Amino acid sequence: MSGRVPPGDFAGTSPHWLREPTDVNALVPALWSSTARKADGVLHVGGLAVPDLVADVNTPAYVLDEDDFRSRARAFRDAFDGYDVYYAGKAFLCTELARWVAQEGLSLDVCSNGELSVALRAGVDPARIGYHGNNKTAMELRRAVAAGVGRIIVDSSDEIERLADVAGQLGVVQGVMVRVTAGVEAHTHEFIATAHEDQKFGFSISSGAAFEAVSRVLGHAGLDLRGLHSHIGSQIFDTSGWEVAGRRVLALHARVATELGHVSPELDLGGGFGIAYTTQDDPADPAVLAEQITKIVTAECAALGIAVPHLSIEPGRAIVGPSMCTVYTVGTVKEVALDGGATRTYVSVDGGMSDNLRPALYDADYSCTLASRTSSAAPVLARVVGKHCESGDIVVKDEFLPGDVAPGDLVAVPATGAYGRSMASNYNHALRPPVVAVKDGVARVVVRRETEEDLLATDLG
Repeated sequence: MSGRVPPGDFAGTSPHWLREPTDVNALVPALWSSTARKADGVLHVGGLAVPDLVADVNTPAYVLDEDDFRSRARAFRDAFDGYDVYYAGKAFLCTELARWVAQEGLSLDVCSNGELSVALRAGVDPARIGYHGNNKTAMELRRAVAAGVGRIIVDSSDEIERLADVAGQLGVVQGVMVRVTAGVEAHTHEFIATAHEDQKFGFSISSGAAFEAVSRVLGHAGLDLRGLHSHIGSQIFDTSGWEVAGRRVLALHARVATELGHVSPELDLGGGFGIAYTTQDDPADPAVLAEQITKIVTAECAALGIAVPHLSIEPGRAIVGPSMCTVYTVGTVKEVALDGGATRTYVSVDGGMSDNLRPALYDADYSCTLASRTSSAAPVLARVVGKHCESGDIVVKDEFLPGDVAPGDLVAVPATGAYGRSMASNYNHALRPPVVAVKDGVARVVVRRETEEDLLATDLG
């Protein structure tokens, strides 16, 4: 322990919310999937010891807890009974998981031709697919319409005309939602707050652009206006933002009925509910969210004297985010001197920003644990970093790990189900990791690790 900060002497070097653990080997249950536990210091998920699990697939590897995913999907489905609950394909999507989504009674959001291909390959009913995106091409729209996608969320005047042309060419009437911005900024990172005015998504309610867009849709015989779509952001922990957003969106809904004679049968309230990445996060229970959002909508509709439309919700990362962890192997450990005589332990692992871009992109915080053994060493303040040639390649900015963490140890990071694999890249020509689904002591690779042959296949030499 020579040269390291003595236990309890981390003032000024760690964030205010991070507390030194009484047991550095213990898990914080709120951060992990429901089947995660430790036995003699070894992390188990889905009834399997993580060291045994990754021995067959190597590291880094994403470990997906099937029971946890399904239980979270059911929790939102049951809490929002009577709603359509749309799983966010952009958070993480593969063929097997898309089947789970359908089996648990959820609908599915996609926002690219590739995501649509996965959904169709999995046998998802196209009528239960919603298609997002701010710049859908004519090819993408044609594919979606031809496939029978239930609703396309239009995002610009150009897209309305483009979609009307496609629907006319195919001789169909296409269900449409109009995405609107309510001018409500959720308490989240600037780049994932999606309802303030100065951003690329949707039509502004306050400027009149949203009403004009609705009028434009209603002017096309090949487009069936199903309703308005509002999304106020991501990683949201309470429903306060929906009070103002709901009032503005429902006022527009009522105005459309009064002035244009169209009573839209549906309303999508978005979602983007938060999860616990660290102990500073306190996500709400789905049942509480459902009760409060329903109350907001019901009260506002009563005040406007209108019927409550059929509602949709999009939980976002809240279903898959906590259901996956990422396992790494430690390669190097070094101590770096900080101001005031303290030190920080830098733990380098065999992955990084190529398998989890969120810390570099959003300055996102994560937690981690030693996954392969127990330790009697005192905790040290550690920073887990990746192997890429970027100073911003940080996996976990601040966490306590045992002071004897060493090369060859396994470290696991919880809550990486959302956007980890989806945003994974080949930066530095890294090979994207596999996704291993675990359930009842059985592991299945549902997305294999990339190979050098995959990497070189598109390089024509």
